[in-house]
Amino acid sequence: MLKEIRSFLNSITGYLVIVVYLLINSFLLWMFPGVFNILEGSYASIDSLFLVSPWVFMFLIPAITMRMFADEKKAGTMELLLTRPVTDMQIVLSKFSAGFILVLFSILPTLIYYVSVYQLGNPVGNIDNGGAFGSYIGLLFLGASYVSIGVFASSLTENQIVAFLIGVFLCLFMYIGFEQMSELNLFGNADLFILSMGISEHYTSMSRGVLDSRDMLYFISLIVFFSLATRLVIQSRKW
Repeated sequence: MLKEIRSFLNSITGYLVIVVYLLINSFLLWMFPGVFNILEGSYASIDSLFLVSPWVFMFLIPAITMRMFADEKKAGTMELLLTRPVTDMQIVLSKFSAGFILVLFSILPTLIYYVSVYQLGNPVGNIDNGGAFGSYIGLLFLGASYVSIGVFASSLTENQIVAFLIGVFLCLFMYIGFEQMSELNLFGNADLFILSMGISEHYTSMSRGVLDSRDMLYFISLIVFFSLATRLVIQSRKW
């Protein structure tokens, strides 16, 4: 895990991803006029941050994870990595943890937005603290889910660009794919079940500040599923 974090912090990639995330959010939330602009809102809220972030992370997180396994394969160090006295699952979890920590580093500076809106409220502090807290928890779960998907995508190929594209596609599909399928009304009574399989349904629920155990269990299950899938891909190299 430390090796992955150091490799990002010693290169421009990690810093670039964090800066791009913050710049996009800053421009949309504070500078550009439109529905996401906080200053144009009628009440003190940072809801726009949680509406924009899933789409920004959809591209930035695969950019973080695309090299994790693909680079090892291309450099020929994958076999050396697999011979170390650690289990395949430990390798997967170390890659996942490194990616999640970088996502956490990206999210932490956005607390400045919360403090700013807190101070700008009339009266000061006129903000839904519980809703903001729940939304941040939801964003962390979302980021962790995207990381697990991105790590899985990276394990499928030795080409970083291909890993990036697969990661973006899977994140996009998991976020709104099931929602779009449920709206086709092709599955009858199963439409609600299909809708519940998508990230958007559970993330939207948590973004309202509602910390439902079912939503958290969904995200944990999703992370476990893609982590196990990644381990399966790694183990297939031994067959």
